[in-house]
Amino acid sequence: MKGVLLVLLIFAGFTGFCRAQEAAVSTEGAAATEEAGTEPESDGGLPREFHGIELGMDLKALKAVLEENGLFDFRGDRDVSYLPSKTENLVETSGRSFVRRAFFQLREDALFIMGYMLNTALVDHYSIYTTFVKKYGEPVSLNPHEAVWENEDTRVSIERPLTVKYIDKKVFSGIIKESKLSGAVELELRREFLDDF
Repeated sequence: MKGVLLVLLIFAGFTGFCRAQEAAVSTEGAAATEEAGTEPESDGGLPREFHGIELGMDLKALKAVLEENGLFDFRGDRDVSYLPSKTENLVETSGRSFVRRAFFQLREDALFIMGYMLNTALVDHYSIYTTFVKKYGEPVSLNPHEAVWENEDTRVSIERPLTVKYIDKKVFSGIIKESKLSGAVELELRREFLDDF
């Protein structure tokens, strides 16, 4: 009986010690997090705008901002492509200083994707990543290829090679649904064609 009691006392003491250690580590971690400033500065809203270029803007407004903005070397209509689908446009331009290249995709005259390939001689992946964590919190997804932040309306990612991409999720989801429907129609037409033999 004394042996069982002794084992219980030792176990209780060990458990108490572990809890105290856990609390100390937790407190140190919280203090380090506070010092590092990893509490997000924003209220969870993700950016939909960069240097005056905003998701949802039309082609005319986009061209006007690109012409005025010193980060881009926009050459006017030469940098605008009209995609096979008459409802889509692609604007691709070289950049200056921090931005090496930039691309913007519009659907039905509304910007829904913007991407900025950054100049790694002037800015590095770690600096961009830590800036995003400080402002918007930890990413919802992280792997060697990309870090992703998203909410109901917007998806922002930092990709390799160093590219920051903004996507209007509602428009993008609509395109994916249309693509799936189109694929299903093609499969049905193929099946009907094969049935004719």
